[in-house]
Amino acid sequence: MKAIFTILILISNLTLFSQVDKAAGDYLLTLKTKENDLFEYKLTLNEDGTFFFHYYSNIKQGIPPEVNKYGKGKWTIENKVISFFSDKQKDFDEKHTLDFTNSKVRFVIKSPRDKTDQIIKTRLQFLDSEIFWMERIEIFKI
Repeated sequence: MKAIFTILILISNLTLFSQVDKAAGDYLLTLKTKENDLFEYKLTLNEDGTFFFHYYSNIKQGIPPEVNKYGKGKWTIENKVISFFSDKQKDFDEKHTLDFTNSKVRFVIKSPRDKTDQIIKTRLQFLDSEIFWMERIEIFKI
């Protein structure tokens, strides 16, 4: 009985790690307007559970025209929902000012059971964030 229980725990841990492996990587969204304004969102999810985020905008009529914002912290995944956490003492400095605590994204990937030719790009869809301009953003895996 103990052996069966141990095997079940090992299998469940392997499935958790496989989700992390699939979600880890670089994600990018680049938007351009007719006026040649540029918005770029880049998120890196590391396999060790840390993340880095960089937002860049170049708005020709903006003051200032170029803006860079950064964030970092830790992430976890459960049931294809990724949660972000930022530690006020470790993750914030002059450069990293965005607080992703309480932000949640859905990890979207083509199901292994889907045998159709439909192309579904691996992406992260922000469901909830205290950073108002991040809600409903979808960033795609590079």
